[in-house]
Amino acid sequence: MAPMEENVVVSNLELEKLFSMKGGKGEASYANNSQAQAIHAKSMIHFLRETLDKVKLGGGGGGDGDKAFVVADLGCSCGSNTINVVNVIINHIIKRYEALGCNPPEFSAYFSDLPSNDFNTLFQLLPPLANGISMEECLAADNQRSYFVAGVPGSFYRRLFPARSVDVFHSAFCLHWLSKIPESVLDKKSNAYNKGKVFIHGANESTANAYKRQFKTDLASFLSARSVEMKREGSMFLVCLGRTSVDPTEQGGAGVLFGTHFQDAWDDLVQEGLISSTKRDNFNIPVYAPSMQDFKEVVEANGSFVINKLEVFKGGSPLVLNKPDDANEVGRALANSCRTVCGVLVDAHIGDNLSEELFLRVERRATNRAKELLEKLQCFHIVASLSFSQ
Repeated sequence: MAPMEENVVVSNLELEKLFSMKGGKGEASYANNSQAQAIHAKSMIHFLRETLDKVKLGGGGGGDGDKAFVVADLGCSCGSNTINVVNVIINHIIKRYEALGCNPPEFSAYFSDLPSNDFNTLFQLLPPLANGISMEECLAADNQRSYFVAGVPGSFYRRLFPARSVDVFHSAFCLHWLSKIPESVLDKKSNAYNKGKVFIHGANESTANAYKRQFKTDLASFLSARSVEMKREGSMFLVCLGRTSVDPTEQGGAGVLFGTHFQDAWDDLVQEGLISSTKRDNFNIPVYAPSMQDFKEVVEANGSFVINKLEVFKGGSPLVLNKPDDANEVGRALANSCRTVCGVLVDAHIGDNLSEELFLRVERRATNRAKELLEKLQCFHIVASLSFSQ
């Protein structure tokens, strides 16, 4: 049977334009498959509050000279998690002002992600802005918000905001996504060519090092942009997938997610003649789970920020299950999880029909190995709190 290939390789130039978590409110949407991120974020909230305590507050009081306190969530995606974290940040800052005996200023929240993000779904989740009531009444009301909102489309690996305009930057579960696939990974003449694989888990050393260099380049760009945009008194809280192994080809939870059943499903399509091996080899997941040392080296080389906290935190499984003993639910959850975060890229690479075939095979394989999958699928996160060097 001849390969039924539909689309061309997604170029790195197109990657930024089309990549996003799966939008809408369907079964595989980010809105319905981000409960694990919410659980992991909640378990790290004490780290976030420690970061917020590093922010130096202005005078407050509500006078004409007061500037708004500005929060930016980078890589916000389209679910309720970003709204919840912004609420935590603003409520904590309000309490700090009240403890000082000051009236809090007005607040602005910027939700930022790539242009293809489903901002419509996100904004529909926002409660209305409170008008004509006190801050205390607003905070007591679940269906009101106490801050102004704007969406900011663009890559966080470049400038997004005016200089010295943001008090708190937050970014969770995003910085492991690379700005592009390293060119050498797609070059058949290169030692880094990732032949036979769609992720770097278990790949050769050259491939892993290419991903590592790209991660370091991207994080350096991220920090350089924030060093201009953040107020001198501000702070930054960052969380991304991480690993405990010194070997970059051992990608931990990301390796289990993308390097086992997902990988095998691509191999199935090749063996069944639905796609060519070249088509498979030209698809790579642009994710790199760094070690703590990887992260630290970039921050120190940048030189703008001091590290208040940097550690590897065990987040647990990315799957939230009602019945962990139900193999069918496990298989379906894994397939939905993969589809949520990379389905847009798969669709663009092989088309909707073959994408459907791929994820059906992911689900089938995960169902057959459900118990083993649950034992191995554990994610670790790099947690970083940064502020300006004095």
